[in-house]
Amino acid sequence: MADQVKKPLKITETVLRDAHQSLIATRMTTEQMLPIIDKMDKVGYHSVECWGGATFDASLRFLKEDPWERLRKLRDGFKNTKLQMLFRGQNILGYNHYADDVVEYFVQKSIANGIDIIRIFDCFNDLRNLKSSVEAVKLVKKENPNAHAQIALCYTLGDAYTLDYWKETAKRIEDMGADSICIKDMAGLLVPAKATELVQALKDGSSLPIQMHTHYTSGVASMTYMKAVEAGADIIDTAMSPFSMGTSQPATEVMVEAFKGTEYDTGLDQNLLAEIAAYFQPMREEALKSGLMNTKVLGVNIKTLLYQVPGGMLSNLVSQLKEAGAEDKYQAVLEEIPKVRKDFGEPPLVTPSSQIVGTQAVLNVLQGERYKMITKESKKVLMGEFGQTIKPFNPEVQKKAIGDATPITCRPADLIEPQLEKFKNDPVVQQYKQQDEDVLSYALFPAVATEFFKYREAQQKKVDPAKADTENKAYPV
Repeated sequence: MADQVKKPLKITETVLRDAHQSLIATRMTTEQMLPIIDKMDKVGYHSVECWGGATFDASLRFLKEDPWERLRKLRDGFKNTKLQMLFRGQNILGYNHYADDVVEYFVQKSIANGIDIIRIFDCFNDLRNLKSSVEAVKLVKKENPNAHAQIALCYTLGDAYTLDYWKETAKRIEDMGADSICIKDMAGLLVPAKATELVQALKDGSSLPIQMHTHYTSGVASMTYMKAVEAGADIIDTAMSPFSMGTSQPATEVMVEAFKGTEYDTGLDQNLLAEIAAYFQPMREEALKSGLMNTKVLGVNIKTLLYQVPGGMLSNLVSQLKEAGAEDKYQAVLEEIPKVRKDFGEPPLVTPSSQIVGTQAVLNVLQGERYKMITKESKKVLMGEFGQTIKPFNPEVQKKAIGDATPITCRPADLIEPQLEKFKNDPVVQQYKQQDEDVLSYALFPAVATEFFKYREAQQKKVDPAKADTENKAYPV
């Protein structure tokens, strides 16, 4: 038999970001990460995803850690491995659009502090909302050749999302100057046969490397990876086994074993991976014991495929209905979601569009009349403030929401004046700033960052050891 042409599959490890974000609400601390970095650095990963997404907010808000300091420590430890982050386009890591000068500065500082690959996405797949992020990476790339802009396409279903749509979008991404494309299947909707078609369409549309990202929520993820790789995907996202499966990614060791001895053999060392898994295992057990890891997120949620609703969105709906004492309306809300999504131009359901569509569906059902009450976020969507959806909005619903106002049709950030100087000169920043990066922490999360700055200052003052509650890291001010 002729020798197989070797096409080793590359692996991006998510245990330091998406895995713990998905399973334990982003509560892994920097101190928990640092002791295992040396071993992880020897694996030969394509990259380690360790920053961005919800880690920035959670570090400041819940862990009382400086996310920039975390990144610098990780960079010091990972001497041979590329570091990767998730970036919400014009929203950066927050929930609103920011001016281009803030986006550009955030990209510069992320790379200066240690990030190599920036995975950029937009909840509507509106490429205009990714333009300034990609251009900012390209600018840094002149000085730092490791800087890499990856555009993530949010995978979703609907009659507008044809293979031609994906193929054409891939071509536009390559024309924008991105370095690679990621299929971001945040809800676990991509089934194996469709993965084959999708990867082939993206390969037809561009010559860029293709990375696959999915979640195990619906139970098909590892089969989807197998088919995607056979169709030509170059890189897959996986998580070390103690933080894999459920609403996280397929397990790293399992995928390495699945491709062993094939033309896609990763060449990664299972003994080394086993040592790394053993390090994370007690963390998993502790999280299960404390209730931080809920067993509900570890099983298969087939409703994800039936209603095309991400797992996190389903749990949100349940709690909203519980608060309203209307749990019996769950089925009605599930049936209302696709209707609202259609009225809103069929956007992918990912933060923040999933929350906006879900909340509006709950209101429509509870009020007994569709769009009797319209949330301010729904109005923003229908005004065009989040960007352009693949299909037009339902004109009647839009009229009901915004009246005679003229909707925005340009790139929303074109209407935002430069903001960076304003943030730099803000009295809070002037009072507490210890590093340039504090300006960005404050720009994204003013209230949360202010609390963190006060905490940091109190910690840095001399503390009487007798009064210090070192166990909870709570120090008297």
